Amino acid sequence: MKLHRNLVFAVIDALNLIFNENEYADKVVQKVLKYDKRWGARDRAFIAETAYEMVRYKRLYAEIAEVKAPFDRSDLFRMWAVWAVLKGIKLPDWKQIEPTPERRIKGRFDELSKIRKYRESVPDWIDEICEKALGEKLWTKEIEALNQQAEVILRTNTLKTTKAQLRMALLNEGIVAEPIKGYPLALRLPERANVFVTDSFKKGFFEVQDASSQLVAELLDVEPGQRVVDTCAGAGGKSLHLAALMENKGQLIAMDIYGSKLKELKRRARRNGAHNIEPREITTSKVYKKLYGNADRVLIDAPCTGLGVIRRNPDTKWKLEPEFLEKITKVQHDIIRKYSKIVKPGGKMVYATCSILPQENSDQVTSFLASEEGEPFSLIEEKKIYASQHGFDGFYMALLERK
Repeated sequence: MKLHRNLVFAVIDALNLIFNENEYADKVVQKVLKYDKRWGARDRAFIAETAYEMVRYKRLYAEIAEVKAPFDRSDLFRMWAVWAVLKGIKLPDWKQIEPTPERRIKGRFDELSKIRKYRESVPDWIDEICEKALGEKLWTKEIEALNQQAEVILRTNTLKTTKAQLRMALLNEGIVAEPIKGYPLALRLPERANVFVTDSFKKGFFEVQDASSQLVAELLDVEPGQRVVDTCAGAGGKSLHLAALMENKGQLIAMDIYGSKLKELKRRARRNGAHNIEPREITTSKVYKKLYGNADRVLIDAPCTGLGVIRRNPDTKWKLEPEFLEKITKVQHDIIRKYSKIVKPGGKMVYATCSILPQENSDQVTSFLASEEGEPFSLIEEKKIYASQHGFDGFYMALLERK
């Protein structure tokens, strides 16, 4: 493999922004890929995949390179050299690359690979809390699965096309997409491709959405003509899915505390042809209190640690702090009690997170059902989805019904 200096330097620039400036990996990679318009698909793939892999295994590479944060550029080059040696890539004769003891690197790798927190590159506190919550056997399998590169999964927008028609349209654009058993609207790309530049995307035929995430709207069991409220809609991935399941009939209120995210939802809804979505920014408690007892279906896709989706957001491991878990579980505790009141008698609610921790998931539902607010509800079904068992993102979802 021939290494090009400008590509490696772009990787180093990206790592500096992610590790030292605390910027989000996905935004940084997008920014760095715009450095040079002459870069082809292979060049861009090298930058993106190398940067992401080094973010995933930051702790392991830093330990082998014997460097500590904050990393200066020479530290980052040393870490990159470790990555290259472990990939079997011949190191270039550049002044930025110090003489590298390849045998020592491989020896340290063999030694550290016996210890999970180094092998899978996780902070001590995450390793400890997840082992305690899930058990050693499941956590060991799960973190290994969560360190794999996430596949590109599409969700067919049935407001505009069918899964069969979407497959054909993509094939005509040179992209192979395969159905996934058990996921009615999902298509998987065997080979990665930039789907956002396709005509199919611009026409709103699909959204990029992990297969596990697609199960959330399905579980809510919506019907055309209902009043549905997505309480933590964000940029609206699940709102768009709900609108399609409702066939654009009825009212879908998409709420969030961030108006900027709801603006993005409006833009996406136009492309999707989703006309029954009504975004509402939560500026005061009056916004959701006006809806108490009025909705047939309520989705609470609660804010969480995101530990189930670190395959696609590997920098989450390094951004999370122990205090955040305590803070977010209190937020979840309050949210489910406030927003559950929107469900009318006989209506249903789904509580979901993209976390694998019971503290954020089944423990929250159990606590809610034992509370005054949860007394009218009963648990119909819950799904605990692990990347190591299903092959997709880790998720939790519970369907509850109000008596």
